[in-house]
Order: sequence, then C-alpha cells, then structure tokens
Amino acid sequence: MGSLTGKTALVTGASRGIGRAIAERLGREGALVAVHYASNTEAAEHTVKSVVASGGRAFAVPADFGTAGAVDTLFDGVRTGLREHTGAAELDILVNNAGIMGGVAPEELTPDTFDRMMAVNARAPLFAVQRALPMMPDGGRIINISSALTRMALPQEVAYAMSKAAVEMISLHFAQHLGSRGITVNTVAPGVTDNGSEMLRNPEVRAALAGTTAFGRIGEPADVADVVAFLASSDGRWITGGWLDASGGTLLGTSAR
Repeated sequence: MGSLTGKTALVTGASRGIGRAIAERLGREGALVAVHYASNTEAAEHTVKSVVASGGRAFAVPADFGTAGAVDTLFDGVRTGLREHTGAAELDILVNNAGIMGGVAPEELTPDTFDRMMAVNARAPLFAVQRALPMMPDGGRIINISSALTRMALPQEVAYAMSKAAVEMISLHFAQHLGSRGITVNTVAPGVTDNGSEMLRNPEVRAALAGTTAFGRIGEPADVADVVAFLASSDGRWITGGWLDASGGTLLGTSAR
C-alpha cells in the first residue's frame, strides 16, 4: 500500500523530465495519474507505460496550453478518464508542472513570446486550479512547480522568471483561500535539473552548473519528484503557502540568495 493508494492526480507537462518523474513517483505511491501533454503523444504514452510498469495506473490527456480553451479541453479529458477508471470525476492532487522557457536576450524578447510564456506558465496553472476545485475533495493537494530563477538573476530568462513568480502568487493566495477546506497549496522550486537538454550534454557546461550547487551535482528529475510526493501525501498536511527550494542549494551564501 503506497501513501497515495486510492488517490487521483493530474500532472501537467508530464510527458518528459520533471513532470514524467512526478507522474511515475505518484503512480508508485498508488495514485491514478492523469498525464497531461501538449502534443507529443508518443512521449506521453511512454510516461503512461512507465507508470504502469512500476505497478501504477495512468492515462494520457492532451491540451496545448498556448491555445484558447486548452484548460477546458484538459479537464474535459481528465473527467472522462477518471470516470472510466474510477467511476467518479474526483481529483485529489493537482501538480501544475507544465512550462516553457525563453532563452533569449532581454533586448530580443518579443510580445508574442512573452504572451505565450505567460499563457502556458501562469494563466494555465491559475485556471487549472479553478477548474480542479469543484472536483477536489476537502484535504486535497495543489502543488505548483516554480523555479529557483525567481530568487536569482538570469537575464535571458526574465520572462520565464516573471511567469514563475506569478505561479508562486497562485500558491500563496489560494493557500489562504482554501485553508478552511484542508486543501494545501504549495510551491516547489527546482534549480538546474537534467531534463535531457542538449546544453547539459556539454561536459564543461555541466561541470560549471554542477559547481553552483551545494552538492556539486546537477539535479535529477527524481530529486524534485520526491519533494512533490511528500507534499502530496498526508505527511505534508501542515505545510501550505510554502515555497520549497528543491535546487540542491544553488548559489547558497551568494548575494543572489
């Protein structure tokens, strides 16, 4: 019996990287996991198969957060999948993980790029929480994935950091709003994590980034997933409105902190 046996969860952006690791971990703990993805059906099915292979249950749901009505599309699919698997459309855990980065100099940032980033990274999580609440029983869990970049500067990701700062406000304000229902709302902020980026295949880049952490290594998706699983469990019941640094102590002791 896992800590989440009998629970249901939705993980956005779960076709790869941190999202996939979160879906796999929640599945191992017994949750039925709705695996959200934008367009890569093959990658999403890989996540589903991985969850099932480890003894869990999962189904995939597509929705492109950069398009109008995407959150409604997502929750239509989630409700359908939950009813098929459990007979009811009840959602215990929401993990807002989906996000896109910019990687351009501030002078080159365009309004269209900014708007898409805010739509995917900030607007979608806000309305995902709104849509989830009628389906969520008292004592539910909402976990928003932010970034350590809201606490340190990386100019080419200014728009990304802005969008993730907005996500943190979702956690803060909804934590207060939902406290009477026993629903916890928290933020987890990863640092540099090995999501399969081409950049991290460069040994020099990898070594330099590893040197910024207290542990001298780059984070793995499972490092973040374990923190999320704790918050999703009953053990996390007394934490709400929190910001949990899951960056491996990136830049500890520097002025950026």
